[in-house]
Amino acid sequence: MASLATRKHVMTLYSGTTDPYSHRTRIVLYEKDVECQVIEVDIKKKPRELADLNPYNCVPTMVDRDLVLYESLIINEYLDERLPHPPLMPVDPVSRGRARLMLMRFDRDWYSLLPELEGGDRKLVQRARNIVRDGLTVISPVFKEKQFVLGEEFSLVDCSLAPLLWRLPVYGIELPRQARPILDYAERLFERKSFKLSLTDAERDMRAQIR
Repeated sequence: MASLATRKHVMTLYSGTTDPYSHRTRIVLYEKDVECQVIEVDIKKKPRELADLNPYNCVPTMVDRDLVLYESLIINEYLDERLPHPPLMPVDPVSRGRARLMLMRFDRDWYSLLPELEGGDRKLVQRARNIVRDGLTVISPVFKEKQFVLGEEFSLVDCSLAPLLWRLPVYGIELPRQARPILDYAERLFERKSFKLSLTDAERDMRAQIR
């Protein structure tokens, strides 16, 4: 992304430096190779203008001319429709419906557990770890046959899953041997140019500290 000082941008993204929801929107931006001003936000010290733009005062928040959007799934679909190349959602309605259902399930089943994974209650943390570990293990066989979640094409579903997979070691989640296919899939995601460019310094450090 270009720096803040270069020129006035059409799009601006307020993005948390370690926020997985912001992370998946950054992946979409780099997949689309769109010119966008990315303002890194410290969640503990948010800029005043964020509350003026977004009544929930949360990230990610996207500003595109007079339009303000929040919630990463909404932003990501908007970007895919506004910038159709490369497409990140299936063309036919049935496949798009299935993709949206997967995105919803990722949020309800796994992303909803992030407060527990990041909390201090040992029992809740372990419970959340087990749910995510078991859920990922169950879907792992899919990746024996498919390059990505929906098949051979990278999609918004992969953009949504990648930040969670990147953070597994941070959350203390170790997948069993039978989950090898999803770990191989994760490495494919991490090698994509868009994923590498999407990482903030703090997100790179997540893995560096574990090695």
